[in-house]
Amino acid sequence: MKNKFYQLLLLIIFALIIVFAAEIIGFQQISLGSINVSVLPLVFSVLFAMVFAIPVWRKGLLKVIYSDNNVEFAAKNLLYIMLPLMAYYGASVAPKIGEILSVGWVFLFQELGNLGTVLIGLPVAILLGLRREAIGATLGLGREGELAYITEKYTLESAEGRGVLSVYLIGTLFGSIFFSIFAPIILNFGFDVRALGMASGMGSASMMTAASSAVAALKPESAETILAYASASQLLTSFLGTYTMVFLAIPLQRFMYNLLTKGDNYDHGK
Repeated sequence: MKNKFYQLLLLIIFALIIVFAAEIIGFQQISLGSINVSVLPLVFSVLFAMVFAIPVWRKGLLKVIYSDNNVEFAAKNLLYIMLPLMAYYGASVAPKIGEILSVGWVFLFQELGNLGTVLIGLPVAILLGLRREAIGATLGLGREGELAYITEKYTLESAEGRGVLSVYLIGTLFGSIFFSIFAPIILNFGFDVRALGMASGMGSASMMTAASSAVAALKPESAETILAYASASQLLTSFLGTYTMVFLAIPLQRFMYNLLTKGDNYDHGK
């Protein structure tokens, strides 16, 4: 018990040091021709944590910090750690509630975007040689809802389980970095900041934070609107995402998979 407490204490201190270093670096902008890419302290903190997690560096204190106990603790408690942030975002919706309700139908329509992983991702996955792994890998963004569904239906030891778990881990490691860079690039193409804020609410708290904060940093005069739209979209995605997955994404995925593989029937994975 003392050993676990010591490991956890080192993890907390290490996390605080990384956050402090990232805040010292602060918000940075990188110019790529006519496109400005914003890099947030969040991105630096994720990068630092990833670099120090490379096995070759895991010696001495780092081996203790990245112990199996600490990794398991972080994975289990990530949702609780994000709750204060989600409460803050929830509160940011209130001042803009009238404006948000006036375009409420758009929030419902954007839920159809969750089908993009099936319509675009599944054919690409099949083309790359994946088979039953593609079922798990292309069901949404591979976050908690998709992970729970695939686990219950196929188990994580199945090919489908390996697919969704791979996407889940990749999204956890690189998702916030990707979206914090991708969102500002899209902004340079002239999209409305409200549309980008809405698109940031994709069902992942860390990805939503990275994307919306990056756009808000480039458009500080619209920061409240961006965060409000992102928060409302995130809440709606969390609520409707399961129904979209069950009643739209899964039947569509089953049809397309059977069509593209011609014989490797989807239902055989039960």
